[in-house]
Amino acid sequence: MAEAPQPNSTFSRPAFFILTGLPGLGGAQAWLTLVFGPMYLLSLLGNGALLAVLHADTTLHQPMFLLLAVLAATDLGLATSVAPGLLAVLWLGPRPVPYAACLVQMFFVHALTAVESGVLLAMACDRAVAVGRPLHYPGLVTKARVGYAALALALKAVAIVVPFPLLVARFGHFRARTIAHAYCAHMAVVELVAGDTRANNLYGLALSLAVSSVDILGIAGSYGLIAHAVLRLPTREARAKAFGTCSSHVGVILAFYVPGLFSYLTHRFGRRTVPKPVHILLSNVYLLLPPALNPLIYGARTKQIRGRLLETFTPSKSRF
Repeated sequence: MAEAPQPNSTFSRPAFFILTGLPGLGGAQAWLTLVFGPMYLLSLLGNGALLAVLHADTTLHQPMFLLLAVLAATDLGLATSVAPGLLAVLWLGPRPVPYAACLVQMFFVHALTAVESGVLLAMACDRAVAVGRPLHYPGLVTKARVGYAALALALKAVAIVVPFPLLVARFGHFRARTIAHAYCAHMAVVELVAGDTRANNLYGLALSLAVSSVDILGIAGSYGLIAHAVLRLPTREARAKAFGTCSSHVGVILAFYVPGLFSYLTHRFGRRTVPKPVHILLSNVYLLLPPALNPLIYGARTKQIRGRLLETFTPSKSRF
């Protein structure tokens, strides 16, 4: 078993870390595979089916659905960067993860989370233009501009998240090899460092506040414009139809930000009152619940996608 952190003992950079999962639960955490296993399976099947439908049906090659394809691809990457290792730790117990692989996982988890938040902002802007400027929408929101936006989101995520593994890699000594977490979260690794980690702490806090604040304010502003445009419509039916075009996006926003808010609050302000296994559980729910729910929300609420899915997976009558 790996050693616990000791205040007066350090050692050079380890060849591997050991992920413990949810500390304190022991063998009982194996039961959590019954929760996270179906979540991951639903993420794979749901987002895979969504991408297949969006690719096959040329009538869905529109800006709104291209943004949805970017979201589905991001969800697949995010779930796959966390779930396999998480399920292995829960089912088999603490497992080693190579040092380099840990830093790679750290990068992808945080980068894909940033991309997902940015995609939700882009989708909110798309809905704001569609509702507020319907006549100008085809000229303002084009497939090319959606592609440029997706590329910009990816480059932004790389630029702001690359410092995470680099800030950890600069340290040559650690107090322990055991990461009390189910994946290589930045701050979980930083807790093991023997050295001055103020830069890591400040950058992590500033980045999380800046990215989430900017995206949330942008989404709130977009929906303020949507509400202003909808309330000016003359009939109740027109207002209900306009709001209905945004209902799927609102559901996806809630699925992403509500678990994230709980995870952030328990980590920053509830360390003394909320047990650590609860915080780790919430952080994993935050990463795996949205990828599982998003395809269900869009599949059920979007008429074009629902119809295409039913047409694809409903067996046709045999001809004799």
